[in-house]
Amino acid sequence: HEQPLTLGYMEPRGSLPLRKTISTHLKTKGITASPEAILIVSGGLQALQLISIGLLKRGSTILHETPSYLNSVHVFQSAGMNLLGIPLDDEGIKCDYIRRMKRQHDAALVYTIPNFHNPTGMLMSQRRRMELLKVCQQESIPIIEDDVYGDLWIDTPPANPLKANDTQGNVLYIGSVSKTLSPGLRIGWIVGPEPVIERLADIKMQTDYGSSSLSQYAVDKWLSSGMYETFLKEIREALRFRRDFTIQILADYFSDIATWNVPQGGFYIWLRIQSGVSSGKLFDLALREGILLNPGSVYEKYDSEHLRLSYSYASIEQLKSGLITLSQLIRKASSK
Repeated sequence: HEQPLTLGYMEPRGSLPLRKTISTHLKTKGITASPEAILIVSGGLQALQLISIGLLKRGSTILHETPSYLNSVHVFQSAGMNLLGIPLDDEGIKCDYIRRMKRQHDAALVYTIPNFHNPTGMLMSQRRRMELLKVCQQESIPIIEDDVYGDLWIDTPPANPLKANDTQGNVLYIGSVSKTLSPGLRIGWIVGPEPVIERLADIKMQTDYGSSSLSQYAVDKWLSSGMYETFLKEIREALRFRRDFTIQILADYFSDIATWNVPQGGFYIWLRIQSGVSSGKLFDLALREGILLNPGSVYEKYDSEHLRLSYSYASIEQLKSGLITLSQLIRKASSK
């Protein structure tokens, strides 16, 4: 379908050709959504901003996995929301806490990243996904499912998103190409019940008159031509190589000073330092060596034992030398 490129303002929900293409793309993940149930946004962060302005009252409580990326972006806090963390186990967010928190704090929604969670790299099990859906339906608490990393699986595709099994319209699903194609394109989408999407589209028009028509045109072409899938295969190969390379360095240099998970996709390894050196102190030491660390406290206020490692951006040489230097700093700091 050859779409003429228009540079004028688009309709509130975004380019119709792109929404049709995304609707087709979502079917591969088990999600059935008409173009009317899709809103194009300028990346995942704008999705969260629109939800906080459009659907939540000031002072609402938002439940999220702890540690969480939300603590580092402040989008809900700036809209006057309270964030409450719910612990993870090795299958994902612990659902029994949701019931309790809902009653104690009248929580407004649950924010979750089931696929390759930021910062822990965690992948939620299929069983836990079904449990989370069920608990949230029983407690009538909506879910924001942030799936911006979902296409970045390395070994095997993850279980279908929560949205794929959402029969009640209880899940707002966020997808994006920022993590796969390019952050510069700033194109993402929210999928949800049509009245909700309509309301969010109205607010979006009041804030920015719609996402870049040029970016929308480009993303439509990528997705509909099959280039996106081809590109993803290359990304997965690169991520596999980088992940395995990083894990090997950790095994060689960190086996006695830290523990870590082997992520099945995404960008992150959640490194737990065991030597009693606080990640805050390490941050300062590493900065002097020209290495910028992501300490756990960014994602959970009082976490001083974790670092978030990303194996996606730095060159292989930088990854290696940076990690080796880090292991030396940990040893030096813990021997004092």
